[in-house]
Amino acid sequence: MKPIYWKRFFRRTLAVFLAVIALWLLGFGLTVGAHSGVIQTLGSSESFVLHALQAELGDRELASLPLALRLAARQSPLLWANLTSITPVEPDPAEDLPNAQPAPDRDDLHEEEPRTTAAPGDIVERTLVPTDSEGYVTGAGLYLYNRSSLEVDLAQAAQEDLSFSLSPAADGPQILIIHTHTTEAYTPDGTDLYIPSDENTRTLEEAYNMLRIGDEMEKVFTEMGLSVLHDRGFYDYPKYNGAYTRSGPAVEEYLKQYPTIKLVLDVHRDALIGADGTVYKAVTTVDSVKTAQVMVVVGTDNGSGTHPDWEKNLALATRIQKNLDTLYPTLARPMALRGLPYNQQLSVGSLLVEVGTHGNTLQEALAGARCFARAAGGVFLGLIGENS
Repeated sequence: MKPIYWKRFFRRTLAVFLAVIALWLLGFGLTVGAHSGVIQTLGSSESFVLHALQAELGDRELASLPLALRLAARQSPLLWANLTSITPVEPDPAEDLPNAQPAPDRDDLHEEEPRTTAAPGDIVERTLVPTDSEGYVTGAGLYLYNRSSLEVDLAQAAQEDLSFSLSPAADGPQILIIHTHTTEAYTPDGTDLYIPSDENTRTLEEAYNMLRIGDEMEKVFTEMGLSVLHDRGFYDYPKYNGAYTRSGPAVEEYLKQYPTIKLVLDVHRDALIGADGTVYKAVTTVDSVKTAQVMVVVGTDNGSGTHPDWEKNLALATRIQKNLDTLYPTLARPMALRGLPYNQQLSVGSLLVEVGTHGNTLQEALAGARCFARAAGGVFLGLIGENS
């Protein structure tokens, strides 16, 4: 073995030895019936985990603890917070997952998302909410994960007046819903089964992909008195890469044909998968219904392209986030600011909305879509004639 592997082997062996000794002293007995009381005792011992494990394994390897020790740590909020704050390979505090790799910025240029399928029983649930401000830009009671190198004054953004208003619904469509990654779908569950188009939880069946989520949003917006145009094109099939370069011209054509459109929502679902292959789903409960969390993403010109008005889109995002937090606490994940424009440079009032993750079920996602539409729709109604 190379020296570095000997060092790692020694640290792991010592950590396991300490754990076995501690469990033996506590009377673990290696029997299933004896687990619960001892796990609670072990979980309450911060010194054991923080010294015997953190010191020996190091932060990044805590996530590989045996199941019993991970269950023990869950008994103590302090210990579990320590485990879930492990720095991921690509740090993203918005995910707040142990040893997690957030999905990459899915631009027109590079890779597809990682292989994401998993059996429902293997998917881990998380409610992704920030516990402190570390890693975030904060202001006006909001959290923003800044994945760009641009400076952001979130409190100021929340105070900004929007530079546009909506015409009455009778004048024409006010909102465009589009799906750059139309075939994105969710984990099959119950009767929500579909024929996959590939191995990445995607399908061409409209009843189960993002078109179904867009339909649900359109229904809510329409019931609220808003006028919606829902694009039903497929831009990520048969080829996933380059989807934004294909959906962009469609947005431009709609804006040209319908000048009343002032809001463009590109609706997706996210993908959360740990470096160890664990699939996660972002879920909360709204009115006793299990509901997929949503995330609003604002693009910039920090990575490529030209997008001088991204701050105006951020101002709109803060209004929606505020209403989400007011109506449905824990439904919204922190907003994300990314370096790529995602076609948002084509129109002020453009946002990307992630409804759940690939680990969620369709029913959870539909519930999340309805809640988002109600909260966003309340903001949109307030824009009718606002700046006229």
